[in-house]
Amino acid sequence: MKISVTKEQIIEGLVKAAAIIPQKSGAQYLRSIWLKAENSSLFVMATDANIELTGCYPAQVFEPGLVGVQGRAFVDLVRQLPSGDITLRLGEGNSLQLEQGRRVYKLPVSGAEWFQPFSSFPEGDAVIWSGDFLQDILEKVTFCIGDDDSMEAIACLCMKPRENGRIDVCGLNGHQFALVSFTHDELAGRLPEDGILIQKKYLQNMKKWLGTDEIELNITEKRLYLRSMDKTETLALPLSGHKFPDYTVFMNRLSEDGVHPLTVDRRELSESLGRLCIFNTESEPATDMEMGSGEVLLSAKGKDVGSANENLEASYAGDIGRITFPTRNLLEILGHYASEKIDMMLTGVEGPCGIRGAEDPDYTVIIMPMKISSTIYYTEEDV
Repeated sequence: MKISVTKEQIIEGLVKAAAIIPQKSGAQYLRSIWLKAENSSLFVMATDANIELTGCYPAQVFEPGLVGVQGRAFVDLVRQLPSGDITLRLGEGNSLQLEQGRRVYKLPVSGAEWFQPFSSFPEGDAVIWSGDFLQDILEKVTFCIGDDDSMEAIACLCMKPRENGRIDVCGLNGHQFALVSFTHDELAGRLPEDGILIQKKYLQNMKKWLGTDEIELNITEKRLYLRSMDKTETLALPLSGHKFPDYTVFMNRLSEDGVHPLTVDRRELSESLGRLCIFNTESEPATDMEMGSGEVLLSAKGKDVGSANENLEASYAGDIGRITFPTRNLLEILGHYASEKIDMMLTGVEGPCGIRGAEDPDYTVIIMPMKISSTIYYTEEDV
């Protein structure tokens, strides 16, 4: 193999490839970034045995070939080189020789016998989708997905078709649930009836790969494929075979009788919660909310850190007098909304609370309250 490429054309793809290969693995195939030269192109390929990334970049090919290089070392070297042309050639002693001007480097390689073919993007019925919009969905949902892979479906993002071309994208972790709904007739038609599940550990790779441009998307029984519109890069993600819980059960509670709506300024509530966090401790991580006529009283306390109380203007129609939420969780949720005011649909002291906003009509987050504690702290003077 012998080729000439420019650093500027391959470095972004190499960085994406290095992010996929596992940091610790005994498999030589997985530690490598694979370079394939043919037909005036350099193919860059990487996998962790589940995710697959393939990039195709222009190159001057003198001798075609296939070789695997130690991924992170190769990328670190290319990243620190000056801009300009780079020559790659397979040298003697089973090494890849990289040349640029008066610089010469030799890197150990894996032979072509270690290579395993990558899956190809399915050409039929591909859907065009906004990368920027997909990024926004991931930001609004991922934080509610569980981190424990042993929890099966709870550790996955769910994308499910509904009626009239509507699609739900959601995630949950046992005490929070996030749902984004939108309309996309073509994508809804490509999704299976039960939807698809993608494990959370793969979503970060998706977010790193996505940009703001449109992408092509396709789905098979076992994989989700994303491809850039110029067809130079393809990302393939495995689908989980688990079954997602029926989230309509607790979504329906938000539209039933017995909902107690509380409306408050989102920014004011966020700023208040940020201050009340200072008074939270590991054993008391919550904020109490007492609803009254035209106001809500927020309070927090913690052993050895004191207590805090703040009053906010609010609109409330209900008979729940007091409810408690984990402060940091509620604060994080509010950060994903753009609405000036948010509506908190309370269903009970220990029932799910749905959060919505007028400027976020297709976005709902549900948070579970905490049990109200009546713990009293004593100072040294009281003893």
